[in-house]
Amino acid sequence: MHHTHKGPYPPVAHPRPLHTIKGPFYYKLKAPCPTPSISVPKPAVLVRPTIFPAAPEPTTAATVAPATSIVTTVPPLETPDPWTLPVSTQSGFTTTVTPVETEEDGQCRSRPLDLVFIIDSSRSVRPAEFEKVRIFLANMLDTLDVGPDATRVAIVNYASTVKIEFFLKNYFNKLELKKAIARIQPLATGTMTGQAIKTAMTEAFTEESGARPRSRNISKVAIIVTDGRPQDQVEEVSAEARASGVEIYAIGVDRADMRSLQLMASVPLEDHVFYVETYGVIEKLTSKFRETLCGVDPCAMGHDCQHTCVSTNTSYHCKCWNGYVLNPDNKTCSLQSEDLCAMGHDCQHTCVSTNTSYHCKCWNGYVLNPDKKTCSLQSEDPCAMGHDCQHTCVNTNASYLCKCWNGYVLNPDKKTCSLQRVDPCAMGHDCQHTCVSTNASYYCKCWNGYVLNPDKKTCSLQKAKMEVVEDPCKCEARVAFQKQTQAAIQQLTAKNILSDVR
Repeated sequence: MHHTHKGPYPPVAHPRPLHTIKGPFYYKLKAPCPTPSISVPKPAVLVRPTIFPAAPEPTTAATVAPATSIVTTVPPLETPDPWTLPVSTQSGFTTTVTPVETEEDGQCRSRPLDLVFIIDSSRSVRPAEFEKVRIFLANMLDTLDVGPDATRVAIVNYASTVKIEFFLKNYFNKLELKKAIARIQPLATGTMTGQAIKTAMTEAFTEESGARPRSRNISKVAIIVTDGRPQDQVEEVSAEARASGVEIYAIGVDRADMRSLQLMASVPLEDHVFYVETYGVIEKLTSKFRETLCGVDPCAMGHDCQHTCVSTNTSYHCKCWNGYVLNPDNKTCSLQSEDLCAMGHDCQHTCVSTNTSYHCKCWNGYVLNPDKKTCSLQSEDPCAMGHDCQHTCVNTNASYLCKCWNGYVLNPDKKTCSLQRVDPCAMGHDCQHTCVSTNASYYCKCWNGYVLNPDKKTCSLQKAKMEVVEDPCKCEARVAFQKQTQAAIQQLTAKNILSDVR
């Protein structure tokens, strides 16, 4: 069989074999990942090509130097079709990948990851092809150690819009993940790959969405699967993602743009860019990713944890069973005491245990500071220590009382104050006799026998109404008598009024 160069540039011989596992992982493999024990001839290994920057495609074979043109001829292999398939790297070489079994080996396990798949579901991906993508995702799960302390998985689905199918915090077992993958539906038109990468960075790779904090040193990996040319810019957003610590793998299918895959992927490109001719063989890439993500389980190498060993990227830490606490040696465990104060506290004076926690208390004569831990000597001024009086705090011997400002009265709660109802007459008036208060003012009133003058303030003696009847006979003696009688009556009337007032 012949391995035909399909890329825009001729390959250049390189001493190392293609897809050799190297960085960016900083651990060493304990053992190679298992491959099926099948008696078939091994496919020929191609040399690793040199990656060139983009340039115009050569027009004729005469422009290519003979020293850089390599065509490797391999004798025909009688290998069953299911065990070999064409896979291309970004260089344009067509080679073969032998799938490995996805059952986990005791000495080879996937390292803990925050893994986000970014899948293209535009109209160019037919329903049967999208089903192949689902199979690829499910097969990938079988190569991973999924769990809250192992690998967490999220999926970003995109076309002209972007949809996060589920976050890193949603599922921690393979069965639930596979059920969620089976429910994913294509989004139809458009290929907004740059927007999908940005959404993954701002919404999927966040601690709120389930990503582990940077201090945990958990690798963040994005695997992009696309079959078209992006309709937006991918170079800048991909560079930002890589700069933030995300390792990007780019898988191109069929009509995928190779230059865009190279702009998105992490370096070295030969380890992070993959191309397959059809979706029908994409699930076979699972074996390559298993080799890439295969790591050493530090706990399987031996540990000294009394209860549970939890592997990290290059080390491990110990964890205790429920009801136990880790001792200061970070290895052994002790039964959790019901007295949390006995387990240790930071109270300056007295620790008081509750059911699930504790609180601090101060000795007599001291008060708890705002930090709820330390204590200060109690001041002799209780008001200075803090009070809840609305107006004025007045110290007593060992406590305090509240007092209101002038014009206000203390409410029944002994803390707050209300405006005192004012008697306008009591505040002062200018009535000669009597002042009568209303709601917000007052008016003047006179005593009996007096009338209010037009100034509404002073009073005058009320005049008795006398009627002089003229005698038709015009007898002078009778008229004089009547006048005397009237005068006497007026005097008596005045005396009676004065006596009533007194």
